[in-house]
Order: sequence, then C-alpha cells, then structure tokens
Amino acid sequence: MAKNKNLIYIAVSIIVFIVLAFLYSTPVFTGKQLFQHDIVQYRGGAKELIDYRADTGKETYWSDSMFGGMPTYQMGSRFKGDFIKNIDSALNSFPRPVNYIFMLFAGFFLLGMVAVRNWKYALLGATFFGLSTYFYIAIAAGHNGKINTIEYFAPLLAGILLVYIRRQYIWGFIVTALFMGLQIAANHPQMTYYLFLALGFLFLSELIRAIQKKIPMKHFLVSSGIIAAACIIGVGMNSQRIMANSEYVKETVRGKQILTNDSHTGGNSGMDKESMLMWSYGKLETLNLFIPRLMGGGSQEPEGKEMMNRVQELVQENVGSQAEMDRISKGFGSLTYWGDQPGTSGPAYQGAIVCFLALLGFFFAWKKYRYWILGATVLTIFLAWGSNFMALSDFFIDFVPFYNKFRAPSSILVVVELLFPLIAIIGLYRFFKDNELTQEYKQKILLYVGGGTLGFVLILLIFGKSLLGFHTENEKTYLPPFLLDYLSEERFKLFRIDALKAFIYVAIAAGVLFMVLKQKLNHNIALVIIGVVSLFDLWTVNKRYLNDDNYVDKIFAENPFQTESSDLMAEKVQGNPNLEPILANVNVNKTLETIAEKDKTHYRIFNNILGTFSETNTSYFKSSIGGYHAVKLRRYDDVINEYFQIMDSVRVPNILNLLNAKYLVLGGPEQPQAIANPKANGNAWFVSNLQFVESPNQEIKSIGVIDSKKTAVIAASDKKYFEGKTVQADPTAFINLTNYQPNELEFKSQSKTPQLAVFSEIYYPHGWKFFIDEKEVPYIKADYLLRAVHVPAGKHDIRMVFEPEVIEKGKWISLICFGLFILLSGVGIYVLYRKRDKRQVEAI
Repeated sequence: MAKNKNLIYIAVSIIVFIVLAFLYSTPVFTGKQLFQHDIVQYRGGAKELIDYRADTGKETYWSDSMFGGMPTYQMGSRFKGDFIKNIDSALNSFPRPVNYIFMLFAGFFLLGMVAVRNWKYALLGATFFGLSTYFYIAIAAGHNGKINTIEYFAPLLAGILLVYIRRQYIWGFIVTALFMGLQIAANHPQMTYYLFLALGFLFLSELIRAIQKKIPMKHFLVSSGIIAAACIIGVGMNSQRIMANSEYVKETVRGKQILTNDSHTGGNSGMDKESMLMWSYGKLETLNLFIPRLMGGGSQEPEGKEMMNRVQELVQENVGSQAEMDRISKGFGSLTYWGDQPGTSGPAYQGAIVCFLALLGFFFAWKKYRYWILGATVLTIFLAWGSNFMALSDFFIDFVPFYNKFRAPSSILVVVELLFPLIAIIGLYRFFKDNELTQEYKQKILLYVGGGTLGFVLILLIFGKSLLGFHTENEKTYLPPFLLDYLSEERFKLFRIDALKAFIYVAIAAGVLFMVLKQKLNHNIALVIIGVVSLFDLWTVNKRYLNDDNYVDKIFAENPFQTESSDLMAEKVQGNPNLEPILANVNVNKTLETIAEKDKTHYRIFNNILGTFSETNTSYFKSSIGGYHAVKLRRYDDVINEYFQIMDSVRVPNILNLLNAKYLVLGGPEQPQAIANPKANGNAWFVSNLQFVESPNQEIKSIGVIDSKKTAVIAASDKKYFEGKTVQADPTAFINLTNYQPNELEFKSQSKTPQLAVFSEIYYPHGWKFFIDEKEVPYIKADYLLRAVHVPAGKHDIRMVFEPEVIEKGKWISLICFGLFILLSGVGIYVLYRKRDKRQVEAI
C-alpha cells in the first residue's frame, strides 16, 4: 500500500514538472517558437546538409556550406544505428524549451529520490536545479546541445550513487549506462568533461571510505567495476559520434597548432591560453550565485536603454571637445555589466535560498556526501576563475588531459549548479528527519550560518559602494567623474534591489527553519514555504533572460533568412530586438538568393557586410568563404587569422581567388552590391610550377603572394609524392567540374602532359578518396589548405568522394554496445524478479 502511495506521489510530481515547464513557456500554446541566435546560425550552416538529406534520403558527412568545407559531425549529422539518440529524441519530445525544462526537473527528481528516498525533498531539489538561471540564459542563446547534456547530469549521478551508496548494483548499472549513453549522445563533450572532474571527488571519497574501513573494500572495487563497465557501454553506444569527432578534433582549432608565432608554438595541442581563458569568472563575481546583479546582470539588461539615454544627456551637457569624447569612448563597455568577462548574457544565479541551504548542507549532510561535494565545488569555482587564478589554470592546461581543448572556463559553474541543490536537500532532509543531529547543534549552525549570511548581505548593502565600486578599472581610467558617479549610482540601485531580495528570502528560509526547531511550524508546511519562495525568486530572475519576447512566429523561427519585406513583417518585427536583424538583412539575403538562382554552378561567396566569419546567412543560400562555428578546421582558421584580420588589398584577393570566391557581396545592409570576381581560380586548375617550402609558416605566407593559377606551394615533406612523377606545362590543358554533391565531386580533364591538379576544396586527411578513371590514387595537400592530385597526360575522369571509415566501424561498435546494454539489462531485471518471487514464496 505504501509503495503504491509513493508511486502516486511520484506521478503527481512528474505532472507538476510538466505543468511548470509549460507555464514557463506559455507562448508555445499559440504555436510560437523560440528564436535562438545559435540555432539561427545552425539553420544557415546546416542548410546544405538538410537539403541533401531531404533530396536523397541519405546522409552527407561533409558540407561545403561554411569555411570552404568541413565535416558535418558538429553540424547536426545523423548516424545509422544510432539507437541511443532515438531514445534522447523520445525523451525530449515536448516542444522546445518545455522539453529541456521538464527533463531538468525530472532528472534531478530521480537523483533526489536516490539521495534521500523522499519524494518531497526530491521535488523541492528538482525546482532548485531545474530553475538555475544559467540554464535559461543558455536556452535563450540557443546552446541546445549544452542544455541537452546538462539535463542528464543528475540522472547519471543518480545511477552512480545507486551503485556506490545504495548498493543497488543492477539498477545502478542500468541507470548509469543509459544516462551515460544519453549524455554522450547530447554531444557537448565540455559539459561531460566538467561533470567527470566532479565525479572524480566522489570516487576518491569512496576510496578513502574503503581504506578507512567505513565500507568494505570489496564493495568499493565491485562498485567501481560496475560503474566503469556501465560508462564504457554508454560511451560505446555512441562510438560513431565519438570516433568521428575524435578524428575530426585533431584537425581543428582544438587540436595541435600548426604555425609557430608569438601566441603559440607549432605542435602544441589545444587552443592558445588567451582564447581558452577569455571568459573567466571574476573572484568577487562568483557571489552572483547568491545575488544575481552583484556585478550587473547581462551586458544588455533592459535598464541599459534608460541609462544610455541619460548618459547621452550628460555627455551633451558636459563634454565640449572631440578629445574628451574620444577618451570617454575608450572607457565605455556595458552599462549593465561590470564584471571581469568581456561580456555576458547574464549571471550564473543559483538562488539565494538554494545557496543558503547549501551552506547549511555542508554542516548537516551525511559525511559520505559532504566532503566530495565540497571538494568538487571548491575546485570548479577556482577553475571558473580562469585567468584570475593562473596557478591552477596553468596546471590544468599543462598537465590535466584534454582540459586545454575547451574554452570559457566560466561555464564549469554548471557543476556547482548541480551540487548546491543536491547538498541543500540532503542537509534539509537531515535537519528535519535525522535524530542524530541534536537540537542544540541544529540551532547553533542555523544561528551562525543564517546570521552570518544575513550579516554579509547587510554589510554589502551598507558599505557596498566602497567595497564593490560598481565600475571597472577601464571606466575609472577614462570616464570623467560625472559619468563614473552616475554609472556607479545606477548600478548600485540594480544591486540593492537584488541584495534586498536575497536578504528577505534568506530571512524567510532561516525563520521557517527556526520555527520548525521550536515546534511552531510543521516541517511539511516549511518545505512548501521554502519551495514557493525559492520558485518565485528563480522564476522572476530567469524571466529577465528567457521570456515571451524570445518567442516569435513559426515562420521567423524556421526561416530567419527572409528575402522579402512587407508592412506585416515590419509590424511583427517592430520592438522585438531578436527579430530586428531579420528585417535589417532582407536586402542582403535577397542579393544572395539572386546570385544563387542566376548562377547554379559550384562556387563560394565572400560576404563582407554581415561579418564574414560570424554569420551563416550566406551559407543558407550558397557555399560561403565564412560561417559561424566554434570548431573550425585549424588550417582554415590559420588562413583567417593570417589574411582577414587586416584586409590587405593585394593578398586577400589572392586568397579569395584560391578559395573560388566567384562573387563578392560588399557595401551596406541597405544597398548591398554583388560583384563578380572574374579572377577566381575556379573549382580546379592545373599547375606546372611547384614551390617547395620547409615550414608551415613559409607555406601560409607564400600563398598570399604567388600566382596560384600557375604555381602550387607544397610542403617539403610531400616531395616524395612526386617520385616517379613529372609535371610539365600545357597551355591547352583543362579540368572542369561536371557533377557536384557535398560528399562527391566529379571532374573531366584533358592534358597533353602530366599535371598537378589543385582543387579549391579544403584538405582533410581523413575520409576523402581520389579516383582517376575509377582507380584510387593518393593525393596531397597544396597551398596550405587545399587538395591536389597528380594527373597523367590524356583524358581522364576524376572523382573525389568522402567515405570516412570511422562511420562504418563506429556503427558496428555502437550496435554491439547497445545490444550488450539491452542484454545485460534484461538479464539483470530477470534476476531481480526471480529474487523477488523467491522472497515472496519464502514469506508464504
């Protein structure tokens, strides 16, 4: 009877999660969809992939849409036999973002049930975790892969705790393997990596407990083996994805450096430190886990508009020279954010009550949770400081495997956002339920922590202006006193509102707990009060960053690259900053569409209006020189940095010709101009002059000055390719593209002499195969980033096809691991039911 009652409560909790998720996302009821910046960019960059899938029913693992061409592994490609991804899709079947919010709630609910085995605390913890502000900021930005991964944090930890703490080996194996597989399928390795840094503390904690004989060593070893096996199977179910990405990442900006210069050394792995640590959390800024606008909110808070109007008035009233205006311009950054990061969409707010309860939890929770959560919390906060704590950052970058593959250390705070709600509900559970904690101890800790927290907030309210300053060093250097004083005062007002709220919320929570101690309030009512106040706190803060303004009509969400404007569109767009770029870019999009419709051959467009390397409008209509992606191929990124940071009027056109930029889109958004580039090299060309160079630095510098139609720059290491091969000029020779698909290109050539054919296709050493008259031949890299192949004299059919072997190998490993998971899970469940039936018979 009790079991059935518990199942009812669990079912009711699930319904509550669904209701809350839909209430937060009410525009979905009217058919509106989220408008997310990164998803807009994805729609443009993945257009060729999506069209190919729709036209052929097949998958292409290469697309020419962005950056001259790149694998699609990080662009939404699908893999055959990817059953674990199908499960992920089924779990996320609600409309976005209802799916993410629901899964964040439900996943932590499972963790709460494992940790305290009480649905009330699990429900409370689920709202603590599921309403963490950072998640809503990430959803608004379109970081769907990140949130998809984070939603499996809690259930994966639940599976591990089932094995280590609850000794439920079979169910623990099933849950761990399933959610490990789902987390990898969500495809955000950085988030998974950060989680496992924290889980390392759990492993160490259990090892120490075993050494201290608090648990049997046999249990620790068996549990660790089960968890390891479950994680291996979970990873194995994603073998295609992992193997492909592992092969790919080595050739990207996350892999080894190729060039040697002031910022990095050739051969070193990972990104340069400046890029890695650019988004480092300030030490004091970490307190915005507790007070959201301690350092301001996002760089574009609504209050910023009114502040800017007043700033302009003050400047007009007080500034009388251009020199003073120039000085002020140097000092200006964001009006509503004054932290250490270059900019931010909002704070990693965890909730005043959640942080307060987490502090209590470090005194009240069981030691088997307390110490590893504390260690993981401290480490991840220190790592989030990045460049503000270089001793630790340097150590991890230089000595901890894979850490240097990831940028934006501030995002590691997602670990704190998982662990604070967990330690909070464990501590709260023991405070109410565990008689091992004496009344005196509870009262003392509550007095010290509650009083200390409230006192800390009071100090900030009273002395905040002198302690926090509310300005940056750059502003202090360049802004005149009248502007600095105004900004400081307005920012203090923003801070004061949130600090007062934090004081009130903590006072309510502390007061409720104190009343329960004095037996003046039932603990169930106390839980409701804490839950409602915390829900109100997090909900209202989250609505600053993800609200109804983030939803737009379906037509804009699914086709943000409009080519026609109208009064109706202008009416819908007016006042919505998310949609204003759609209207502003209509003329540019129309120009791109016109080019693509008039010239259907294969070429690339250089769009210099929208920000070549931060837009995918061009990619939506035609292959682009630019694009938007965090994991570009290293060689292409090197060329961008070498040639496009400073637009040299001689060298840049040479690079554009090399990349077959047949059209240039120049001018402004209102009157874009499409200019044909008759000097573009075309899809392929023959060269007879070979310029061998000794280093990658010489190679990349040479391509900007040579006549690439006649000469190819070849690395000295590829000289052996030409052993037994001659290259001789023939002015009548030609090579033409006859058929284009993103993963297969066909050419016809004719020459009286042997030639080196250079293709305006990006070199990638894995998966591309060359065939001359259907006989596979080796190929090399030319001109630092292009493919080239030696072609004998005569007429030939040349074909290049992208057939990465890792896809087929990975498919079979994925299928085997998924089958193994199903088999072991089935056997385990059978054994459990046999044991249950045996116990029932014995009871009779």
